[in-house]
Amino acid sequence: MIAHHTLGGCPLRTGDLLGSGTLSGPDDGQQGCLVEMSHGGKRDILLRGMDTRKYLKDGDVVSFRGRCGEPGRRVGFGHCEGRIV
Repeated sequence: MIAHHTLGGCPLRTGDLLGSGTLSGPDDGQQGCLVEMSHGGKRDILLRGMDTRKYLKDGDVVSFRGRCGEPGRRVGFGHCEGRIV
């Protein structure tokens, strides 16, 4: 991660936050990915009242967005979406 960050021309400075994988909390509802939510495929997960899943399947659409900070000082990456095929 650090090599990719710096070789791409981005300066690496003290205090930069680099992450890999999910950032999850210890309690239910704080998991960072579907495999954690389903406890490795052992539990069904209800998706917005439509269907249940343990894993993603063909045709599923994954959508997410992110931001942080105070109004007027926010950073983020907008809306990202992809269809599983």
